[in-house]
Amino acid sequence: MGVALRAFDTADTEEVVALWERCGLTRPWNDPRADIARKLTVQPELFRLAVERAPIPEAGAPSGDVAAPEAIVGSVMSGYDGHRGWMYYLAVHPGRRGAGIARALVADAEARLLALGCPKAMLMVRRDNGDALGLYDALGYRTDEVHVRGRRLIADHAPASEPRDAPAAAPRRLER
Repeated sequence: MGVALRAFDTADTEEVVALWERCGLTRPWNDPRADIARKLTVQPELFRLAVERAPIPEAGAPSGDVAAPEAIVGSVMSGYDGHRGWMYYLAVHPGRRGAGIARALVADAEARLLALGCPKAMLMVRRDNGDALGLYDALGYRTDEVHVRGRRLIADHAPASEPRDAPAAAPRRLER
């Protein structure tokens, strides 16, 4: 079975969300389907998947005009803002890790960013994701001496308890 890279299609949504959930990339306060919908409005060609075609059984094999079913085994969502390129949702099915899929997805994302004139690729990794940190180290990514800060502008969900990156309270109006 070979792995091929291709563009995301809206029909892939549920399988991709299931992959992200299996890989521990989703969070209760962040709706992955909303992330996908937003991505499809900005540089959708930079949302890439790794797919593996299932082998067709010998006996009773369908005719040659029927494509073998494929399974999504990896994803990467990237984008370029004119200053830096960013990669998000790099995921590889746990049963397929170590097969070079993540490396292929990152290389594909980097090539597409470079083709857009992007001078530097960036990514964010949760501190507790040692496997991903090891992969990025092996690929030549280094820790920049910066603090990444975020402020949610659109709340996807209202969690019972606010995590550190949950929507911030509205700014207070200064009285004069």
